Amino acid sequence: MQKKVEYTEAIKTKYPEQVVIAIAKDTNSKANPITLGWTMIVSGSPPMMAIAVASTHYSVKAIHHCKCFTIAFPSADMADAALFFGSHSGRDIDKFAEFNCETAPAEVIDSVLITDAVANFECTLEAEMAAGDHIIFVGKVVCSHRNTEPQKRLYTVAPGHKMGPVS
Repeated sequence: MQKKVEYTEAIKTKYPEQVVIAIAKDTNSKANPITLGWTMIVSGSPPMMAIAVASTHYSVKAIHHCKCFTIAFPSADMADAALFFGSHSGRDIDKFAEFNCETAPAEVIDSVLITDAVANFECTLEAEMAAGDHIIFVGKVVCSHRNTEPQKRLYTVAPGHKMGPVS
């Protein structure tokens, strides 16, 4: 049975929600990470993934500039990094310089990988679409990486940016 409620009440049932960190280099070749709560696989052949970024965010300009991005699945131990990357703007600071997070060069695209992440996906920009106050970017996965150590993924587990692993 269903009961009609306001959107703001019903949407609270979405947790746990996956967390990803997207990375794109800006016009100064600075790698800019942003924490996002929305990603999805949009094709299996070829492999393609999509992310949604608020249209006012600095990362939109970076993705438009470099035409590629990395999608990292952060580990449960990366909650502080995810919160930092999602609450500071690359317009104002170099997020990787301000928050100690180890990276490695991507192999195929002009980006970086987050070494402590569960997995990283190098994507070339294939399409984009305005969706309300966000832009959906579709990337073709051109190279994938998985952590050699077993890691639990990071999720938003409750409202208020409460993050952690899911059993």
